[in-house]
Amino acid sequence: MRIVSKLLVAATAAAAITALVATPALADPPTGVTPKPRDVVGVGSDTIQNVFDQFSVDYNATHTSGKLYSFDALNPKTGAMGDPIKTKSGSANCNIPRPDGSSAGITALENTKPDGTSGRPCIDFARSSRARGSTDPNTISFINLAEDGVTVATQPGSHAPANLLTTAALTGIYNCSITHWNQIPGNTGGSTATIAAMLPQNGSGTRSFFLGALGLTAPGGCVSTSATQQGAAGNGANTLQENQGVAPSLNTNKANVIFPFSIGKWIAEKFHSASCGTNAQCFADPTNCHPTSTQNKFGCNTAGTMVLNKINGTAPTKGTGANTVINGAFTANFLRLVFEVVNSAAGTIPTYLRSYFGPTGFTCNSAKATTDLRHYGFLPLPKGGGPGTCGFAS
Repeated sequence: MRIVSKLLVAATAAAAITALVATPALADPPTGVTPKPRDVVGVGSDTIQNVFDQFSVDYNATHTSGKLYSFDALNPKTGAMGDPIKTKSGSANCNIPRPDGSSAGITALENTKPDGTSGRPCIDFARSSRARGSTDPNTISFINLAEDGVTVATQPGSHAPANLLTTAALTGIYNCSITHWNQIPGNTGGSTATIAAMLPQNGSGTRSFFLGALGLTAPGGCVSTSATQQGAAGNGANTLQENQGVAPSLNTNKANVIFPFSIGKWIAEKFHSASCGTNAQCFADPTNCHPTSTQNKFGCNTAGTMVLNKINGTAPTKGTGANTVINGAFTANFLRLVFEVVNSAAGTIPTYLRSYFGPTGFTCNSAKATTDLRHYGFLPLPKGGGPGTCGFAS
């Protein structure tokens, strides 16, 4: 009986471990959980959503109240854009369309209402992969989280000239004054094929950062944001998600496609995330992967076959395999910080959020959070409380 009992216990434990390992890489608050009024809830950027999902698990493991939750940019089960979510249990004020991207998250934060019970807002922070813009009000504050970068990604066998993608050349490609590869300065013997310049959807922080790094406020008319087909006027315009290399439009006419990509997100997916199958399978269900115990719990590898390119002759990464990290010597204009954005006067952090996002808070001062940032591809910032450090608000 004892032997049988031990075998049953062992089998039960093994099944539990297998179930844990085989759990799909889903996010949002756990099924059946609606955050309470005094929990801390965020929305917004796709780029840092997975690391925030991990933050949520790690923070909540040691806290019974004031928990941390984060809603993904797209519905993690269906991939739907703008589906209804309930950010907190307080009142109908917290029933909103899901914000997709940094700017959409910031707008939702600015427009958030009290939850109706605790006096706290329905949204406490927005995840942002862009810095403060000229139209952002001084009633919101951007809090430094980590360092990322953006470069351009192409497919293997691309006509893109490996060492000639300069800031000036990329500006020409995205303002449409350069539409063929052989028009890139120094590439006169290159391909005469038309460049398929692509950008993520309008609310994307990666999109706005990348255009800003090129000195552009808007792309030219040759640039497409369609996830399903290339061409600026194609069906499905403004549906191409940032960092989703498996989209059909990025896998058609492969030799000519070019697309901005978060370096950190690419590192996380290529070296630390589980596969979600073929491009078609991943595009249909970008959460359908089953991470092992050594892989990131959140986020599948949706980078597909896309590879990162040098800009101005400098590589965006250094190291190999699981030791690959962002190259801190990459062209400075294309390195960026990522942020938590809060409703507070610029340069300040609400008292109740300091233990989460301040210089001595969880995301900056916890060894677990630092490990999470590295596993999800980002460079932790130095500590100290001054400009350029983690938790500095501006």
